[in-house]
Amino acid sequence: MNEPIPYPDLHDEPIREFNDIDASLTYSYADYLNWLFQDRVELIKGKIFKMSPAPSRVHQEISRNIFLKIGVFLQDQLCKVYSAPFDVRFPRESNADQDVYTVLQPDICVICDKSKLDDHGCIGAPDLVVEILSPGNTKVELLHKYQVYQEFGVKEYWVVSQSDQSILIYTLNEHGKFQPSKIFTLSEKITSTVLLGFELALDDVFGNLD
Repeated sequence: MNEPIPYPDLHDEPIREFNDIDASLTYSYADYLNWLFQDRVELIKGKIFKMSPAPSRVHQEISRNIFLKIGVFLQDQLCKVYSAPFDVRFPRESNADQDVYTVLQPDICVICDKSKLDDHGCIGAPDLVVEILSPGNTKVELLHKYQVYQEFGVKEYWVVSQSDQSILIYTLNEHGKFQPSKIFTLSEKITSTVLLGFELALDDVFGNLD
């Protein structure tokens, strides 16, 4: 499927307020870099998705618990782990900023190919993505992200439910489709096909959140 055709003549000037964005237009990463407003947004096929307000304290603690466990495991290893805000661009044919129409900010991502890393973040699919659900997430947002991660070949996608205190893992199969795991809950542990030898206890993720 071809990316939408942008309208560069209509939005070359810096945009200072989110409300000045024309949602009917198609935007690229070059436009994204030109925006001066503070609102956090993501791009999916050139369309803007406003992210929910700053993550809650519990969301932050869950993210920190997972990030620290992965970070310790990856010490002295090739793979690198990053947490939001961290731009991940999903190019099709060209890596040029004006040709990239999908930019996401996963809560946590692991990149094992250092050639994908630059000063702006990651260009290409991470090996592993972690998204932590919160009341601000919409079904449309989750569906779009699932489709992007599957289409561009993210090998493993963790969906962490704050309310249910559970983790669901999607693993990319040989046909390029996500296969879901069982839903893991408290007292259980998860492993990873990307981080071989890594083990994460859910009690370490969701414990002491009061």
